[in-house]
Amino acid sequence: MSLAPTPLGRLGDTIAVRPTRVRYLVLGAVVAAYFITYMVRVMLSNAEPTLEKEFGFDITTFGWILFAYQIAYAGFQIPGGWFGDKVGPRTALAAVVAWYSLFTLATIFAFDAISMGVLLFLIGVGEAGAFPIANRALSRWMLPSERAIAQGTTHAGSRLGGALTPIFVIWLMTNYGWRSPFVVCSIIGLAWAILWLRFYRNLPAEHRMVNEGELSTINAALGTFAKGRRKVPWGQILRNRQLWLLACMYFCYGYDIGVFLSRFPKYLSSARGIDLDSLGIYASMPLFAGLFGDILGGGISDHLLKKTGNVKFSRRIVSVVGFAMAAVAVALAAAAESVDVSIAWFCLAVFSFELTVGVSWAITLDIGGEFAGSVSAVMNTLGNIGASIAIVVTGYLARDYGWGYAFGVIAALAVIAALLNLTIDASRRLYRDTEAAA
Repeated sequence: MSLAPTPLGRLGDTIAVRPTRVRYLVLGAVVAAYFITYMVRVMLSNAEPTLEKEFGFDITTFGWILFAYQIAYAGFQIPGGWFGDKVGPRTALAAVVAWYSLFTLATIFAFDAISMGVLLFLIGVGEAGAFPIANRALSRWMLPSERAIAQGTTHAGSRLGGALTPIFVIWLMTNYGWRSPFVVCSIIGLAWAILWLRFYRNLPAEHRMVNEGELSTINAALGTFAKGRRKVPWGQILRNRQLWLLACMYFCYGYDIGVFLSRFPKYLSSARGIDLDSLGIYASMPLFAGLFGDILGGGISDHLLKKTGNVKFSRRIVSVVGFAMAAVAVALAAAAESVDVSIAWFCLAVFSFELTVGVSWAITLDIGGEFAGSVSAVMNTLGNIGASIAIVVTGYLARDYGWGYAFGVIAALAVIAALLNLTIDASRRLYRDTEAAA
C-alpha cells in the first residue's frame, strides 16, 4: 500500500499517513556533534591562562602549541572529507569523534610543551574530519530549501558549545584542576559516537523510522541515491574556479573567527584586565551572539530562496552584508575605551561573521551535491589554514605592536571576504554527473 504525504484522514478504505520528520532528528544529532567538537576546541584556548602558570608557557609558546592543533585540523580536512565520502558518514563520523575523544583524555598526561603539542596535534587530526563528514551526512537528508537553515543550526550548535565551554571549563578547573574538563569532554564524545552508530543511516531508505511519505519528499527533491559508492570527481572539482573563490573567502572567515576562538580570552585578560572569575562570562558573550547569527543567516537565505527561486542571490546577499557589518564592528570594538562598549561591538562582530557561515556551508551542498563532504573539506582546509596563521600571527602582533593591529587585520580580511562573495555563484554545480560514476 502506498502512503501519500497528506494530512491524516480516510480516503475510501485507505488511511493516509503524514510524512515522518526523521531528517530533523538527523539534523539534531549533527548539531550535537558540532557542539561536542567545539567544546573540545574552545576548551583548549580557555585553559591557556591556567596552563601557562602550570607549565611556565608564555603567549608565543602557547601560540605554537595551539598551532600544532590548528595545522593538523587544517591539514586533515581533505583526508577527512574523502574518508566520509569513501566509507559513508555513519562509520566515518563515529570513528573521528571517538579518535579525538580518546586523545582529549590522553592530554591529562601531558608534561611539557612538546607533549602537549603532540597530543593537541592528534586531537586536531580527528576533529578535522568532523565537519566535512557531518556535512556529507546531511547531504542525502536535507531538502535544498532547508540547507542554509540546517547549516546555520549546526553551526549554532558549535557556537553554543563554544559559548558555554568557557564557563564550564573555568568552573571545572577552579574546583577540580585543569585536567577535569578534558576527562568530561572525552566521555561526552565517546557516548555520542556510540549513539550515532545506533541511530544514523547513510540513506533515508535504509532507516527504519522513515516512512514512505518522507522518503518520497526527499527523493522528489534530491533524486534517488544508489546504495553503491561513486568515485569523487576530484579533477573536475579542483579545476573549478568557483571552488577556489569559495575557499579563499572561507580563509578570511577562518582567520577572523579563529582569533575569537583561540586568542580572545588572552586579549581580555592581558589587554582589558579581566580576571579569571569574570573571564568565562566575557569570553562567552560574543559566541552567544554568534549563535543567533548562525540561525538568522541561514533562515534569511532559505527564506529568500523560497521567495525568489534564485539561489545565487539568496546565498550572496546574506554573506556580503554579514562581512561588511563585521568589518565595521571589529574596528569600533578595538577602538572603544570602555570594556562593556568594546564587548558589545565584539558581540555584533561575531554575530555578523556568523550570519555568513551557514550560507557558506549551504553553498558546498548546492555546488557539491553528493560530494559535498569533499567540497566542504577543501573549503574548510583553507578556512583552518587561515585560523592556524591567525593563532601565531595574532600573538606576535599583540606582543610587538599591540592588539589594535591584530584586530585591524581581522577587519581588512572581512572586507576582502565580502568582495569575494560577490563572485561566488551557488547555482553552478562543480561537476557533471555523467563523469562521476564509479
